[in-house]
Amino acid sequence: GQPLGPRRLSLKPVPKLPNMEAFLREAQVKVKRQARGLLAPELCFQAVQAATERPFAEGVRRERELFQVLLSSGQAQALQYAFFAERAVHRWATPGGASWSSAAPQPVRSAGVIGLGTMGQGIVTSLVKANIPVVALEQNLEYLNKGRKAVMVLLEREAKKMERGAQTLDFHNPARLQFTVDFDLLRDVDLVIEAVFENMELKKEIFHKLSNICKPGALLCTNTSALDIDEIASATSRPQQVIGTHFFSPAHVMRLLEIIYGRHTSPSAIATAMQLAKDMKKVGVVVGNCFGFVGNRMMFPYVEQAVFLLEEGSRPEAVDQVLEDFGFKIGPFRMSDLAGLDVGWRSRKGQGLTGPSLPAGSPARQRHGQRYSPLPDLLCERGRFGQKTGKGWYQYERAGGRTATPDPWIHGFLSQYRDTHRIETRYIDHEEILERCLFSLINEGFAILAEGIASGPEHLD
Repeated sequence: GQPLGPRRLSLKPVPKLPNMEAFLREAQVKVKRQARGLLAPELCFQAVQAATERPFAEGVRRERELFQVLLSSGQAQALQYAFFAERAVHRWATPGGASWSSAAPQPVRSAGVIGLGTMGQGIVTSLVKANIPVVALEQNLEYLNKGRKAVMVLLEREAKKMERGAQTLDFHNPARLQFTVDFDLLRDVDLVIEAVFENMELKKEIFHKLSNICKPGALLCTNTSALDIDEIASATSRPQQVIGTHFFSPAHVMRLLEIIYGRHTSPSAIATAMQLAKDMKKVGVVVGNCFGFVGNRMMFPYVEQAVFLLEEGSRPEAVDQVLEDFGFKIGPFRMSDLAGLDVGWRSRKGQGLTGPSLPAGSPARQRHGQRYSPLPDLLCERGRFGQKTGKGWYQYERAGGRTATPDPWIHGFLSQYRDTHRIETRYIDHEEILERCLFSLINEGFAILAEGIASGPEHLD
C-alpha cells in the first residue's frame, strides 16, 4: 500500500564519490590504451561519465546522442561489413567449379604436425584446443625436447584461460598429445600439417616421405607462407590430397587460416581444411596458388614501401606510429621484429635476390629493373633478427623480449646508409607514410582479384 514515487531509482541523486574526477581520468586513459582508435569504447565511457554528472533524464538523453553518433559512423559500417564478410568466406568456390555446396569434408579424428618451431608450436596448441589428438614430430631429440617445453608452456597458459570458462584441457594424456622423432607414428593420422622452415627441397623431401607412409586417404597440408603448392605436391603420389594451410603467427592466437588449393587439390580436401578451420575456431579463407598467396603477397609491397620510407629519411618508430594511430594493431617494423626478419631473408635468398646466388656486379638497390632496398638483408647479415635475438628494427630488453624501444644504432646505421648511397635525407609527413603504405596494399589487392587468386573482395578483407 505504499506509493511508488520515492522508490523510483531514477529520481534519486547520483551519490558523489570522493575521488570521482581522478577515477574517471584513470578509466579514460585505460580505455584509450586498450581500445586504441576505437570509437565505441570511448563513447561508452562518455555515457557513463554523463551518468555521474547529470540527472537521470539528461544522462539518458546524452547516451542516446552518443548512440546516434555511433550508429551512422564509418566504424559501425566497417564492423557490420567485417561481420558479414567473415560469414561470406565460408561459401567458397574455385574457378574449376568446386564449391562449398557440393564438396563434403572427410572426418579428422587425429592429426600430425611436423616441425616444432614457433609455427609448429602454435599449430599443435590449436589442434589440442580443438580436441583433436596430435602426433608432434621433430627431426632430432634436441629439437623435440625444446619444442615440447615450449608447447607445454603455451598449453598451460591456454588451460588457465579455459578453466575460467569451466572447460578443461587434457594435454598430459599421451593418447591426446604425443611427441616423437619417428615418422612411422604418422601412419594412421587423418591429416598432417608440415611446419618446417621455408625451403622447397626440404618440404619436397618431407612430402615424398609422407606420401609413402601416410594412409591413402590422409590429407597432406603445408604451412608454407609463399612457396608453390603444386611443386610441393609434385613430390607425392597423391597431389589431390595436398593443400596449403597457412597459419599466421602466433598460430594459436591469430584467427585467420589461409587455405590454398593447387592445380590438383580435390574439392573434398578443400572442404576438409575449411572444416578444420571451423573446428579450431578460425576463419578459413580459400585462395589460389601464386607466390605469397593473398596474405603475404599483399604484405610484400606494404612492407617494401615502409622500408623505402626509411631509405628516404623516416625512422621505424615514426612509420609504425602513423600506421598504429590509423588503426593497425601493430606497425610494419614491430610486426617484422615479431615474426623474425630471418624468415623473409631466407625467402629472398631462395629467390636469388640476395646472398650467394645474387649475380656478381648486381646494383645494390635494384633487382630485375625494379627498385629494391637491401636494408632488411643488411640487418640480417648483422644477426639482427628481431625479438628472437633482442635486436631488429628496434632493441629489446633481452633475446626473446617483447618490449620494443627505438634503437640509436639503427638511426646511425640509416644515416650512414643514406650517405653511402648518396640519398638526401628529407622530412616525410604522416600523410605520405599512410598513403604510400596503404595504397600499395590496396593496389596489390586489386591485382589479386583481377587474376582470380581470390574470388571476392570479402576474401581479401
